[in-house]
Amino acid sequence: MDKTIAQEFDRLKCCVIIPTYNNMQTLLDVINDVKGYTSNIIVVNDGSTDATEEILSKVEGIEKAGYPLNKGKGFAIRTGFKRALELGFDYAITIDSDGQHYAKDLPAFIKEIDENPDTLLIGSRFMEGKEQPKSSGFANKFSNFWFGVETGLTLPDTQSGYRLYPIKALEKKKWFCSKYEFEIEVIVRAAWKGIEVKCIPIDVYYPSPEERVTHFRPFKDFVRISVLNTILVTLALLIHRPRMILREFKGKSLKEIIRTQIINGNETKAKIAAAIGFGVFMGIFPIWGYQLLVGFLIVHWLKLNKAVFFVAANISLPPMIPVILYLSYVMGSFLMGQGSFNVDTELTITSVSANLKQYLIGAVGLSVTMGALFYFVSYFLLSFSKLK
Repeated sequence: MDKTIAQEFDRLKCCVIIPTYNNMQTLLDVINDVKGYTSNIIVVNDGSTDATEEILSKVEGIEKAGYPLNKGKGFAIRTGFKRALELGFDYAITIDSDGQHYAKDLPAFIKEIDENPDTLLIGSRFMEGKEQPKSSGFANKFSNFWFGVETGLTLPDTQSGYRLYPIKALEKKKWFCSKYEFEIEVIVRAAWKGIEVKCIPIDVYYPSPEERVTHFRPFKDFVRISVLNTILVTLALLIHRPRMILREFKGKSLKEIIRTQIINGNETKAKIAAAIGFGVFMGIFPIWGYQLLVGFLIVHWLKLNKAVFFVAANISLPPMIPVILYLSYVMGSFLMGQGSFNVDTELTITSVSANLKQYLIGAVGLSVTMGALFYFVSYFLLSFSKLK
């Protein structure tokens, strides 16, 4: 055993969790490989039906947990978290029992704890020269995309099971998923909590197709992951993404936000102006309650500044709503050929129906007009600001 690394595991209160289900061919090798770096090992038997329990009964010097019926990888990891916290650990590294990961990468995770404490680390698999299954490549790209939508972060590998979790920082979280999708839930909700999520490079071994053992069920698990992402995207865009942006700007004045995000930002003035114009457009566009939800999706696809968009979209704050409604009605009146500044306030079914049509037409026209106006004005002011 590497005593130096083993001492670091103890000092940093870190353990290794190995969830396993019917991997008797590789389990013992994985355990022995990890033992070369630490004895802080928790193996969770996720209801295996092969010789896993018999193998574990002969292994000494490790912590064992498990249950008779298979409940899923997520439940196994959560069981490992609970046991690790009971034993006094603050961090836990998860490593798959199928032999895909190498224990030689453990020191890289340990090193990051000192440099970036309370960070959730994902081992980004080294794909060059490796025969990665096509299904895994698609699943990883799919997961990476939706993780970006849900958190605003970009990671190269959100599917890797080789991770370091700051379990003490996550201790009070209640988890909902128990299968493969748990590994998506945990990184998204950790990011929402303000915990940094980042990747570090690792090596990976993919056995030949005839030797490969996988418990991933393409249809069932993909459906579960898709349902989870639908829920997370909705929660992210309605609640958590705005909260993350507010957390970033907490304690900062509007002047400071404008200086750091707009005047001194790294993006071109055209893209900043586009974010401002689009934010105003979405703030007025008549889909009340869904403006940020739809807007954040479009901003993500267009790669515009999300913080600037969010600030500009707040043109529809409560004090401005009566003004926006009135201007929308007036705009609608002119667009429908009536050309009146008067607003019909009768509450008959006929008048409400007519006013609604007038408002919707006017709101769309006003959102386009104001969005374009703010784009050009912002572009001009940004160009002028560089002169000083």
